[in-house]
Amino acid sequence: MDDLRTRTAPGSRRLGGPTGDDHLDISTAPTDTAEDIAPLGVPHRSRSGSGAFRDRAAQVRYWIVLGALLVLAAGFALGLLAIDNPMPVGSRGFWLIAEMRATSLVVMGVAAFCQAVATIAFQTVTSNRIITPSIMGFESLYTVIQTGAVYFLGVAGVVALQGTGQFLLQVALMVALSVALYGWLLRGKYANLQVMLLIGIILGGGLGSVSSFMQRLLTPSEFDVLTARLFGSVTNASVEYLPYAIPLCLVAGVLVWLNARTLNVISLGRDVCLNVGVDHGRQTIYTLVLVSVLMAVSTALIGPMTFFGFLVATLTYQLAGTHDHRRLLPVGVLIGFVVLAGAYFVMNHVFYAQGVVSIIIELVGGTVFLVVIMRKGRL
Repeated sequence: MDDLRTRTAPGSRRLGGPTGDDHLDISTAPTDTAEDIAPLGVPHRSRSGSGAFRDRAAQVRYWIVLGALLVLAAGFALGLLAIDNPMPVGSRGFWLIAEMRATSLVVMGVAAFCQAVATIAFQTVTSNRIITPSIMGFESLYTVIQTGAVYFLGVAGVVALQGTGQFLLQVALMVALSVALYGWLLRGKYANLQVMLLIGIILGGGLGSVSSFMQRLLTPSEFDVLTARLFGSVTNASVEYLPYAIPLCLVAGVLVWLNARTLNVISLGRDVCLNVGVDHGRQTIYTLVLVSVLMAVSTALIGPMTFFGFLVATLTYQLAGTHDHRRLLPVGVLIGFVVLAGAYFVMNHVFYAQGVVSIIIELVGGTVFLVVIMRKGRL
């Protein structure tokens, strides 16, 4: 029987056996996992059963964050509906004014939903947390369409672009451009995601140059009218767009959420996808098409907001404390609405400067972008 025992030299220990004060017990039993092995002197934390969180404390923190965001979202929404309403509470005039303000809240919700879901999904499939879907030229194409209309039709061009048909046409053009890029650059023998992103940047820069050229030839009055359309704002949206925008974003968003488990696998890299039987190329194209729909709806509805999605996604990763997209996406949507509605509430009712909301959001988002770039590798 002694021959069957593992003999140890003085000062050493047997794997799985008793340990001294200065040794770490590492058992080779099949049930051991990396989470079960804690450094000496550090209290052991058991994993939660869901698998989406590091431990139960992270899970509790997630639900606290989610609840706080719900309270903030409801508070800002009620504040925008009721504060500074000149009519008596409960009167017919009060509800008429509240109904008009509710349209703006719905637009904010649609924009937050589209930007949050699209940015998180896009950063997952590209394995890069410092780029946004706007890199594919959505906003540049929107700028070209708006600038071209004013350049060729004058101030009347802004009116010509308003209407359900024009809204759907802009959405269709943006989706068609992105799908053409995906189909061309992500299929075939030399499919390469980095090349697709690079070409998207080049196309966006080219469209931006065309827009700048046409803007220099406009009269001051035409340029002034155009500038108002090129800033992202809920006032750019019309209530007649919502019956089309809401179903489009809901269908695309629900499909992304139903594909959340696959996104979890994609976030681990192409090699892992191949090992577990996930078609990385097909799933990437599928996700990017849905991202295109979401970004096209948001951009055509309220205009370009370059850093809004990046700001929302960055805050989501920091606050959610999980990698599971089924939990990341709801937090992202709530953060997007809180940021957008909170910005409008503060600017409208504290500083009384309604026209600079999008500028403030872009400024904060751009600042966060620079911070992440400078601290890359530590966030």
